[in-house]
Amino acid sequence: MFLFDIIHPIQVGFPSVGKSTLLSELTTTRSETAAYEFTTLTCIPGVLEHEGANIQLLDLPGIIEGASQGKGRGRQVIAVAKTADLILMMLDAVKGEMQRALLEQELEAVGIRLNKRPPHIYLKQKKVGGVKFTHTLPLTHCHEKLVMTILHEYKIFNADVVFRDDCTL
Repeated sequence: MFLFDIIHPIQVGFPSVGKSTLLSELTTTRSETAAYEFTTLTCIPGVLEHEGANIQLLDLPGIIEGASQGKGRGRQVIAVAKTADLILMMLDAVKGEMQRALLEQELEAVGIRLNKRPPHIYLKQKKVGGVKFTHTLPLTHCHEKLVMTILHEYKIFNADVVFRDDCTL
Protein backbone atom coordinates (compact mmCIF):
# COMPACT_ATOMS: atom_id res chain seq x y z
CA MET A 1 0.00 0.00 0.00
CA PHE A 2 2.49 2.66 1.16
CA LEU A 3 6.18 2.21 0.55
CA PHE A 4 7.59 5.43 1.99
CA ASP A 5 6.77 8.12 4.54
CA ILE A 6 4.66 5.95 6.79
CA ILE A 7 4.79 5.98 10.56
CA HIS A 8 4.41 2.53 12.05
CA PRO A 9 2.97 2.42 15.60
CA ILE A 10 1.56 -0.80 17.06
CA GLN A 11 -0.88 -1.53 19.83
CA VAL A 12 0.27 -4.00 22.47
CA GLY A 13 -1.85 -5.19 25.34
CA PHE A 14 -3.54 -8.06 27.05
CA PRO A 15 -6.69 -9.55 25.50
CA SER A 16 -9.90 -7.48 25.66
CA VAL A 17 -8.40 -4.09 26.58
CA GLY A 18 -9.79 -2.16 23.60
CA LYS A 19 -7.10 -2.47 20.92
CA SER A 20 -9.56 -3.42 18.17
CA THR A 21 -12.06 -0.78 19.24
CA LEU A 22 -9.40 1.95 19.08
CA LEU A 23 -8.27 0.79 15.62
CA SER A 24 -11.87 0.86 14.37
CA GLU A 25 -12.44 4.35 15.80
CA LEU A 26 -9.23 5.89 14.40
CA THR A 27 -9.19 4.28 10.95
CA THR A 28 -11.65 3.07 8.33
CA THR A 29 -10.69 -0.53 9.15
CA ARG A 30 -13.25 -2.54 11.06
CA SER A 31 -11.51 -4.95 13.41
CA GLU A 32 -13.84 -7.55 14.90
CA THR A 33 -14.74 -7.11 18.57
CA ALA A 34 -16.60 -9.51 20.84
CA ALA A 35 -17.28 -10.22 24.50
CA TYR A 36 -14.63 -12.95 24.64
CA GLU A 37 -10.84 -12.89 24.72
CA PHE A 38 -8.64 -13.45 21.67
CA THR A 39 -11.11 -12.12 19.10
CA THR A 40 -8.11 -10.78 17.15
CA LEU A 41 -6.02 -13.74 15.98
CA THR A 42 -3.88 -12.02 13.32
CA CYS A 43 -2.35 -8.61 12.76
CA ILE A 44 -5.01 -6.16 11.53
CA PRO A 45 -3.64 -3.01 9.82
CA GLY A 46 -5.46 0.28 9.60
CA VAL A 47 -4.23 3.53 8.03
CA LEU A 48 -5.08 7.04 9.10
CA GLU A 49 -3.79 10.29 7.68
CA HIS A 50 -2.83 13.13 9.99
CA GLU A 51 -1.47 16.44 8.65
CA GLY A 52 -0.13 14.75 5.52
CA ALA A 53 1.47 11.82 7.34
CA ASN A 54 0.22 8.29 6.76
CA ILE A 55 0.07 6.34 9.99
CA GLN A 56 -0.33 2.58 9.75
CA LEU A 57 -1.70 1.43 13.10
CA LEU A 58 -1.51 -2.30 13.75
CA ASP A 59 -3.93 -4.20 15.98
CA LEU A 60 -2.14 -7.28 17.28
CA PRO A 61 -3.47 -10.31 19.15
CA GLY A 62 -3.35 -9.94 22.91
CA ILE A 63 -0.14 -10.73 24.76
CA ILE A 64 -0.32 -13.00 27.79
CA GLU A 65 2.14 -13.59 30.59
CA GLY A 66 4.95 -15.79 29.27
CA ALA A 67 4.70 -14.39 25.73
CA SER A 68 8.47 -13.83 25.53
CA GLN A 69 8.93 -17.58 26.06
CA GLY A 70 6.46 -18.39 23.28
CA LYS A 71 3.25 -18.75 25.27
CA GLY A 72 0.15 -18.06 23.18
CA ARG A 73 1.12 -16.21 20.01
CA GLY A 74 3.65 -14.23 22.00
CA ARG A 75 6.67 -14.66 19.76
CA GLN A 76 4.73 -13.62 16.66
CA VAL A 77 3.30 -10.54 18.37
CA ILE A 78 6.66 -9.53 19.83
CA ALA A 79 8.38 -10.00 16.46
CA VAL A 80 6.00 -7.42 14.99
CA ALA A 81 6.56 -5.13 17.99
CA LYS A 82 10.30 -5.09 17.23
CA THR A 83 9.58 -3.41 13.88
CA ALA A 84 7.49 -0.57 15.32
CA ASP A 85 8.32 3.12 15.41
CA LEU A 86 6.11 3.47 18.48
CA ILE A 87 4.54 1.01 20.90
CA LEU A 88 1.13 2.06 22.19
CA MET A 89 0.50 0.08 25.35
CA MET A 90 -3.22 -0.54 25.89
CA LEU A 91 -4.20 -1.33 29.49
CA ASP A 92 -7.33 -2.33 31.38
CA ALA A 93 -8.39 0.62 33.55
CA VAL A 94 -8.76 -1.61 36.63
CA LYS A 95 -5.59 -3.72 36.19
CA GLY A 96 -3.44 -1.06 34.55
CA GLU A 97 -0.35 -1.01 36.77
CA MET A 98 -0.10 -4.80 36.95
CA GLN A 99 -0.58 -5.14 33.19
CA ARG A 100 1.94 -2.38 32.44
CA ALA A 101 4.59 -4.10 34.58
CA LEU A 102 3.95 -7.48 32.93
CA LEU A 103 4.01 -6.02 29.41
CA GLU A 104 7.26 -4.17 30.11
CA GLN A 105 8.76 -7.38 31.49
CA GLU A 106 7.72 -9.41 28.43
CA LEU A 107 9.02 -6.80 25.97
CA GLU A 108 12.29 -6.20 27.81
CA ALA A 109 12.89 -9.98 27.93
CA VAL A 110 13.28 -9.89 24.14
CA GLY A 111 15.33 -6.69 24.00
CA ILE A 112 12.63 -4.06 23.44
CA ARG A 113 13.64 -1.12 25.62
CA LEU A 114 10.65 1.05 26.41
CA ASN A 115 11.14 4.76 27.07
CA LYS A 116 14.91 4.46 26.91
CA ARG A 117 17.15 6.11 24.40
CA PRO A 118 19.57 3.90 22.47
CA PRO A 119 23.12 3.83 23.83
CA HIS A 120 25.52 6.33 22.27
CA ILE A 121 27.91 4.18 20.24
CA TYR A 122 29.94 5.70 17.42
CA LEU A 123 31.16 3.47 14.57
CA LYS A 124 33.30 4.67 11.69
CA GLN A 125 34.41 2.19 9.08
CA LYS A 126 37.99 2.46 7.80
CA LYS A 127 39.87 0.96 4.87
CA VAL A 128 42.73 -0.50 6.96
CA GLY A 129 44.01 -0.73 10.50
CA GLY A 130 41.75 -3.30 12.13
CA VAL A 131 39.20 -2.49 14.80
CA LYS A 132 40.05 0.06 17.49
CA PHE A 133 37.89 0.25 20.63
CA THR A 134 37.54 3.29 22.87
CA HIS A 135 35.14 3.68 25.77
CA THR A 136 34.53 6.62 28.06
CA LEU A 137 33.20 4.44 30.89
CA PRO A 138 33.56 0.82 31.98
CA LEU A 139 31.56 -1.63 29.86
CA THR A 140 29.64 -3.95 32.17
CA HIS A 141 27.26 -5.73 29.78
CA CYS A 142 29.27 -6.30 26.62
CA HIS A 143 32.91 -6.92 25.81
CA GLU A 144 35.21 -6.39 22.85
CA LYS A 145 35.18 -10.04 21.75
CA LEU A 146 31.39 -10.00 21.44
CA VAL A 147 31.45 -6.70 19.53
CA MET A 148 34.13 -8.13 17.20
CA THR A 149 31.89 -11.13 16.51
CA ILE A 150 28.99 -8.83 15.62
CA LEU A 151 31.18 -6.62 13.40
CA HIS A 152 32.51 -9.67 11.56
CA GLU A 153 28.93 -10.88 10.95
CA TYR A 154 28.41 -7.61 9.06
CA LYS A 155 31.76 -8.00 7.24
CA ILE A 156 33.30 -5.05 9.11
CA PHE A 157 36.99 -5.73 9.79
CA ASN A 158 38.37 -2.19 10.03
CA ALA A 159 36.63 0.43 12.16
CA ASP A 160 36.83 2.84 15.07
CA VAL A 161 34.25 1.99 17.74
CA VAL A 162 33.60 4.48 20.55
CA PHE A 163 31.30 3.58 23.44
CA ARG A 164 30.01 6.69 25.19
CA ASP A 165 27.37 4.66 27.06
CA ASP A 166 27.24 1.15 28.43
CA CYS A 167 25.10 -1.14 26.30
CA THR A 168 23.37 -4.49 26.29
CA LEU A 169 22.67 -6.74 23.35
